Amino acid sequence: MSEWWRDAVLYEIYVRSFADSDGDGLGDLAGIRSRLEYVRDLGVDGIWLTPFYPTPDADHGYDVADYVDVDPRFGSVAELDRLVADAHGLGLRVLIDLVPNHTSIAHPWFREHPDYYVWTDEPNNWLSVFGGPAWERDPERGRYYLHLFAPEQPDLDWHNPAVQAEFERIIRFWLDRGVDGLRIDVAHGLFKDASLADEPEPPPGAEPHSFDRRRAVDQPELHPLYRRWRQLVDGYPGERFLVGEVFFRDPHRVAAYVRPDELHLAFNFTLMFRDWDARAMREAIDSTLDSVGSVGATPTWVLESHDVPRLPTRYGGGEEGLRRARAALLLLLALPGCAFLYAGQELGLEEVDLPDELRQDPVFHRTAGERVGRDGCRVPLPWTAAPPGFGFTTGTPWLPAPAAWGGRSVAAQDGAPGSMLELARAALRARPAGEFEWCDGPEGSLVFRRGGVRCVVNVDAASLRLEEELLLASEPLAGELPAGAAAWLRLRPGRSR
Repeated sequence: MSEWWRDAVLYEIYVRSFADSDGDGLGDLAGIRSRLEYVRDLGVDGIWLTPFYPTPDADHGYDVADYVDVDPRFGSVAELDRLVADAHGLGLRVLIDLVPNHTSIAHPWFREHPDYYVWTDEPNNWLSVFGGPAWERDPERGRYYLHLFAPEQPDLDWHNPAVQAEFERIIRFWLDRGVDGLRIDVAHGLFKDASLADEPEPPPGAEPHSFDRRRAVDQPELHPLYRRWRQLVDGYPGERFLVGEVFFRDPHRVAAYVRPDELHLAFNFTLMFRDWDARAMREAIDSTLDSVGSVGATPTWVLESHDVPRLPTRYGGGEEGLRRARAALLLLLALPGCAFLYAGQELGLEEVDLPDELRQDPVFHRTAGERVGRDGCRVPLPWTAAPPGFGFTTGTPWLPAPAAWGGRSVAAQDGAPGSMLELARAALRARPAGEFEWCDGPEGSLVFRRGGVRCVVNVDAASLRLEEELLLASEPLAGELPAGAAAWLRLRPGRSR
């Protein structure tokens, strides 16, 4: 077997923000189909689609009301079939989201099968990721149901064999339709401590709803479940795969889910949580490689997603933030393993600071006006320079793009020497391969080799003299690599360090 996923690059498409085919301002499956050649030409191996299921939108699709259908706003099952067929025809794999930790409260199961969910008469101290208690009283039953996220997202009881059987049926439904893999949302959280004991008190100064959970997630029953799912998926032709959203900052906890007979891959957010700091970034890389190496698994790398602010903004904003994001792209694509890009990352898009009245993220509306929410990284892609739709829609986009995005649109960057888009295309074409080894470099830099290529990232060191043949750089160079830039160099024969 080729195990193609071990060194793949997958491109995350936030369905409602990629391309709108019918002018209603909301992205859809037909819109994605119309832009698949762009994705193919970018040079990635496949796409990951965020949820497209019927949903009341309490969490923008991560509250699923039917796992084996498509929300009419996004298309139909037949349209998804066409998308998968077209993607395969272009050599692209298709990964879809599976949301098994919770359903929408509007899912028929909540009324017809209450035993599918976690209930209690006396709530414990568990807290919601979105803030406040993780328990809500159902007036009809007079009991409390668990919701680790929004109250409209009741948690399923995975100790119930019927729930496990339902999801095996759901997985088979989508694999039978030809999807290549499943991204498992909240993969570490399905089973809860059956005793529903209180969580330990958070350490002093910790955010109360983000402390290290031990009772509500990461239970031992998860591992036999994923071994069964691995057998199920491996039984299909075409090397299908499972990737888990295992949301721990410690990669050693993540590694427990990617043993040879469990998930094929798990998201590794370690590098994403690091600032633009060479020491911290190297520690994230080393801890990741050490953790997955201990179980013979493949590392994954991600710097952007639909849940965190855009990278140029996190790296300081403005031109300096964009320079660093360009350098980080070369770092990401030179590391060994599987990399994930978020749609728009190849354009260097920044976070959008939307006024309160235009924000759509339900999390924002639940937090009494605090400046939180994820709308800023979910603004629709600019395909052309023409506002207000920027080629995304002929109508009014569900979230508005700033006027300056015309200059960062696909049309503006396509074929433009030095553009972020052309840098991404070139990097994906020339992506290094081979064994990873750290090389000598001054403090404030990251220097390593992959096969015959040396990757040099100057985070904040003095300018570095480049002696080898330049293959690719994050910006034009004149023999030296300034701080905030990165380069790939062809190693001289016989030299590794």
